[in-house]
Amino acid sequence: MTARHAHPAGTVSRITVDSDLLKDNFLGDPHMRVIDVWRPAGHDGAGLPLLVDLTGYTGSGLSHTNWKNFGENVPERLDRLVGSGAMAPCVVAFPDCFTRLGGNQYVNSSVTGPWEDVLRTEFVPAVEAHFSCGGAGRRGVFGKSSGGYGAIYHALVHGDFWAGAACHSGDMAFELCYARDFPDALRALAKHGSVQAFMDKLEDNPKPSGGDIHVLMTLAMAASYDPAPDQPFGVRLPVDLHTCARDQDLWENWLAFDPLTLVEKHFETLKGLKALFIDCGDIDQYDLVYGARRLHARLEALGVAHRYEEFADDHSGIDYRMDISLPFLAARLS
Repeated sequence: MTARHAHPAGTVSRITVDSDLLKDNFLGDPHMRVIDVWRPAGHDGAGLPLLVDLTGYTGSGLSHTNWKNFGENVPERLDRLVGSGAMAPCVVAFPDCFTRLGGNQYVNSSVTGPWEDVLRTEFVPAVEAHFSCGGAGRRGVFGKSSGGYGAIYHALVHGDFWAGAACHSGDMAFELCYARDFPDALRALAKHGSVQAFMDKLEDNPKPSGGDIHVLMTLAMAASYDPAPDQPFGVRLPVDLHTCARDQDLWENWLAFDPLTLVEKHFETLKGLKALFIDCGDIDQYDLVYGARRLHARLEALGVAHRYEEFADDHSGIDYRMDISLPFLAARLS
C-alpha cells in the first residue's frame, strides 16, 4: 500500500475533442472524446514535454485520473514523483479511447476506428495547442498491456512523431498471448450461436462475467488486427469455428501487427528515439514475458538502444512500475 504524501498537487484539467476521424465509425462509438491533462503544481505546462498515457484493455485514460483506494491514481503518483525531485516536470495526457468492443490497440481499423491517426493528428495536437507543451522531439507515449502494445507499436511505426516510449507488459509474440484464447472464444460463440448473439447477450447483461469479457477481448483483437466490416461487429476469427484449425492467411493479418514482426522492418525508426523502455513481470500470466525477452534480444542484436527490465510480479496491479519508466522518459525528453 502506498502512503499518502504531502507534495503539492498538480492540476488536472479536462478538454473535449470533437474527432472528425471518429464520426460515423463502424461501432457507433462517440466522436466527442474527453482528455484529462495533468500539469505539475505551480506550472501552466508551457514548454514542458508531453507524455500520453494509453490504458490497457477495458480501460480509459479517465480511469487513471479517478480516485484509487489503497494507493495513488496516476496524477497523485506524478505529484509525488515530480514533487520529490525524482522526475522532471512534464505534462501528462489521459485520453478516453474506449470502444464498444471493450478496448483499443491504438491502430487504424475500419471496425474499431482509425485510432492510430486520432491520437497523432487530433488528440496530441489538441493538447499541445491548449497547453503549449510537447512538440517535435518532446513527445512520449506509455502504457501497460494493450496500452503497452500501443506504445511500442507507435514507437515502431511513428518514431518520427514520438521521441520516447515505455511499454509495460505489452502484447507481443501473438502466438503465445492470443492463440491460446481461441478455443474459449469458440466455445462461447457455439453456446450463443454467433458473434451477433454473443454481443446481444453481453450488452444486455448488467453484470458480464470475467470469462465473457475475456472472450470479448479476443473479438476486439480480431476487429483490430483483421477487421471484417462485412461481418457482425466486424469480427472474423483466424480459425475454423468448428475445428479451431488455423486459417494461416487470416492469421498472417494478425502477425503483421506483432511487434516481433514489425521490428524487422522498423528497427531503424527506433534508433531515432531519445528513450525506449520495455519491462514485464517474470511470471506474467499471459506469457508476455517471453515475447518481451524475444524483443529485447532482437533489439540488442539490431543495435537499438533501449532499457529492458524484468521484475518479480505478474500482469496485474503493476502501476508502481511507472515510478521507474516515467522519470526515465521525462529526463530524456526534457
